[in-house]
Amino acid sequence: MRVLVVAAPLLGHVFPLMPLAHALHDAGHDVVVATGGEALRVRDSGLHVEDVVPANVRFGPIALRIMLTHPLVAKREMQGSGRLDFVSRMFGRVGDAMTEPLQRLARNWQPDVVVHEPLAVAGSALGVPSIVHDVSVFDGLELTRAVGARMKAEVRSPATVLRTAPQSLKELPAGQPMRFVAYSGDGEVPQWLAEPAGRPRILVSRSTAPGPGSGRMMAAVAKAAEHVDAEFVLVRPERAEGLPDNVRTVGWVPIPRVLPFCDGIVHHGGAGTLLGALAAGVPQLVEPGPGDRTVHANAITARGAGLRASPRDVTPQLLTQLIEDARLQRAAGEVRDEIAAMPAPSEVAAKWEDLTPRK
Repeated sequence: MRVLVVAAPLLGHVFPLMPLAHALHDAGHDVVVATGGEALRVRDSGLHVEDVVPANVRFGPIALRIMLTHPLVAKREMQGSGRLDFVSRMFGRVGDAMTEPLQRLARNWQPDVVVHEPLAVAGSALGVPSIVHDVSVFDGLELTRAVGARMKAEVRSPATVLRTAPQSLKELPAGQPMRFVAYSGDGEVPQWLAEPAGRPRILVSRSTAPGPGSGRMMAAVAKAAEHVDAEFVLVRPERAEGLPDNVRTVGWVPIPRVLPFCDGIVHHGGAGTLLGALAAGVPQLVEPGPGDRTVHANAITARGAGLRASPRDVTPQLLTQLIEDARLQRAAGEVRDEIAAMPAPSEVAAKWEDLTPRK
C-alpha cells in the first residue's frame, strides 16, 4: 500500500510522525514523507522525503500579518487562551500554499491513503482517504476542522484519528490509540550525558522555533541552579559564559536518548517534549505560553506529573521539588506505564489495511 505522510514545515510537527512512517515502511508499505522547511531534516531518516512547501512560506511574516489584522486574536494567542482562532488562520495559509504541490505529488505517485498531523490539513484535500495522526493533547479532528474551514481547498473529513495522548492526561473521543514514541533524528550524545551523573540531573530545553523571550526560562533556571544540589544541562543556550559550576551546556542532542539519564526536565511546553518526558517517566517543569503551551502546562499539572511556572517564578525550592517530590515521580511513572501499554506503531502498522479506508 502507498502511504503519504504529510507534516507542516516544522520539526516539532514532522518528528512525531516518523515512528509510524518507519513502522509502515518496515511492514512492507511504500512510504513518502511530504513536508518542507526545517522539517526536511528528516531526509536523514532513510525514508523518501518530498519538499512540498514553497520557498516563500515563512511563519514570521504570516504571524505578523495576522497580528496586524486581528490584534485581539493575537492577544488571546499570546496569553495562551487555547482558542484555535490564531492557529487556524496561520496554518490555513500554510495549508493553502502546500495544497497544489501536494496535489501534484498525489497525481504522480497515486497514494492509497494519506496520514497527516492535525495542522497539515492539505493532506485531506487530495481526494484520497486520510487519517489524522495526533501529535499533542489537543483533539486532532477538532484542529483539522478548524484549519480546514480557513482553507480555500475542499477538505474531506478524515476517516479516523490515531490517538497518542494517554487517557489520564487528556480524554478524547474515539479513535485508534497508538503509543507515543519519541523521535528526534540522529545525533551525537556526549559520553558524560549518556550515563548517570552521580547526582540528580535536570535537563533544560527550549523551543526549536525562535521567538522573543525564548531563552528567559533557561536564564532563570541557570540563575537559581547554584543553590540546588543537582547537575543542570542547558541544551542550546543563548549564553554559555558565567554559569555556576553545576551548570553544563551542550549543543543540539536527541533528547529522547538523554532523558533516561535525567531526573527532571524544564522546557517550553512543546508537545513532543511533553509527551517524550512522559514516555520516559521524567517529572517536568513546563513554562506556559502561546499556542498549546499553556494547555500543556495545565494538563501536566492537573495530572500531577509535573509543575508549571513562568521564568519569574523559578526558585531553588521549585527546582528541588522537581527532583525530590515523590508524588511527581509516582505520577510520572504511572503515565509512563500507561503509554507503554498502548499499541506500538509497529502493531498499528501490522493491521494497517484494517484501519485504512478504501477509495
